[in-house]
Amino acid sequence: MAAGLWPGSSRAAEVDAGSFRFVVINDLHYTTRDCGPFFQKLVAQIKATEGGVDLCLLAGDLSDLGRADQLSPLADIFKTLGLPVHAVIGNHDWNGAEDRKPWDDAWPGQINYTFEHKGWQIVALDSTQGLKSLAKAQKPTFDFLDRTLPRLDKKRPTIVFTHMPLGPKVKFRLTNADDVLDRFKEHNVKAFFCGHFHGLTEQPVLAGAVATTNRCCSLKRNNHDGSKEEGYFLCTARDGRIERAFVEFSAA
Repeated sequence: MAAGLWPGSSRAAEVDAGSFRFVVINDLHYTTRDCGPFFQKLVAQIKATEGGVDLCLLAGDLSDLGRADQLSPLADIFKTLGLPVHAVIGNHDWNGAEDRKPWDDAWPGQINYTFEHKGWQIVALDSTQGLKSLAKAQKPTFDFLDRTLPRLDKKRPTIVFTHMPLGPKVKFRLTNADDVLDRFKEHNVKAFFCGHFHGLTEQPVLAGAVATTNRCCSLKRNNHDGSKEEGYFLCTARDGRIERAFVEFSAA
């Protein structure tokens, strides 16, 4: 388990918020039925976390080919976690260049959205361009941001999660990442969680907030950076900061 601390931005008029723990998992790539037991054991490990967790964020590529027989079983497995699970779509979650119906059926309403938890604002963004591995965020995402961000409290601590990387110099970075980050420059963002690149990266953005990617957590896929460990982030939000630790997972 590797620990880290993300200070987030410093704001004198910051609004106090509560403390909670959550997990962030990216690039699961459910492919065939033999993936089922793997993810059942993953859910069991999360449920056994000492002290418990409040919620789970899934940062895209939940499936490998965006088919219903991949997305639906995984959704059913995560329902057994017994706590709120929030997801964003990845490029592998599209069932063809213009078809995301299996995603919408398995994860309804989880494209661009926001919610609150214990005084924290959490923003989920669609960063995909269909199946493209090198993508740019599309107009509906910017329309959502332009419509939603003015209604959020700029002083309240905020977490953003998406699939395509936002950090500078990260492989497969969203081609218009700077345009996305620019929308948040007046907000009190503490962390940007991303996926797509299977490897640990941490890049400071926006007055000290960190954009990260993590190793994958998949039975069928390996890490792009050559690392062998797979797993997820266990995070604690408290005192206006995000503390995180990498937790290794192996179904063996």
